[in-house]
Amino acid sequence: MIVDVHTHAPRRRTASATAVVSTSDRAPMRPDRPDPAGVTWDDYLAAMAVVDQAIVFNIASPPPGDPDPLSAHLTGSVFEAPARAVNDNTAALVRAYPDKLIGFLSVHPRDPAMDDELDRATGDLGLRGIKLGPNYQNFDPLSDEAFRLYARAQELRLPILFHQGTSPVRFADLDYAHPRHIDRVAMHFPELRIIMAHMGHPWQTDCITVIRKHPHVYADISAQHYRPWSYYTCMRLATEWAVLPKLLFGSDFPVATPQETIDAIPHVNDILAGTALPRVPTEELQAIVERDSLACLGLD
Repeated sequence: MIVDVHTHAPRRRTASATAVVSTSDRAPMRPDRPDPAGVTWDDYLAAMAVVDQAIVFNIASPPPGDPDPLSAHLTGSVFEAPARAVNDNTAALVRAYPDKLIGFLSVHPRDPAMDDELDRATGDLGLRGIKLGPNYQNFDPLSDEAFRLYARAQELRLPILFHQGTSPVRFADLDYAHPRHIDRVAMHFPELRIIMAHMGHPWQTDCITVIRKHPHVYADISAQHYRPWSYYTCMRLATEWAVLPKLLFGSDFPVATPQETIDAIPHVNDILAGTALPRVPTEELQAIVERDSLACLGLD
């Protein structure tokens, strides 16, 4: 069974209702394609046809009136909306296709309504995990507020998918999304299931050291293949450090599709032609596509 653990819910059901979002405060998402805009439910479902199930989510913005001045720059960007709206949107898509989709909620650790929204999203809406982007949400992943959220997630057996690594958004703090912080999170919450998105690019080595160390911490391979040298080097390092079994399949739709992520696997070594560089075992990468990710996350 193929499970895409990293997909973003469209903001609108139909093209006619889709608003164009300004990208003036961010760099391109990927080097070989314009940013996706206007993705609809139909576009999402067409892309997901190749997978059996998908985890879907978006990211909640900082709460209204948040005192940190950077929050004002991030609220209302292409990535964020208030937690209640984000979770209602995700849940509506999941309700329409319950056999295909698993919804993750998003909350903000500094939101006074965090506990109430966590209860509503898991109870009334039936969402089964949490998506956090500390840099996009402008919170310290090692703060007391964040640790309180992790404690509840561990208690409720909700896996957390963290955005990790770089961002094109001008006011998103890169340090908040550095993979090294997840080491401390995992030490304090050893039963919490965690996915580190994007293998922490461009800090894949740091991501590898964390997933190697902690039995319940994984990384997804989303948003890797369209940077060929980075893709090769991170997969080669994962091979040498024996963490290929800790990698989960993810696409980062709509930035990339599941099909192109699958199609790229046999080509990871293409850039090595004429060199003596060691190859990545593509048969082991192919196993990532069929990995039982839901069992790894306690969602089976």
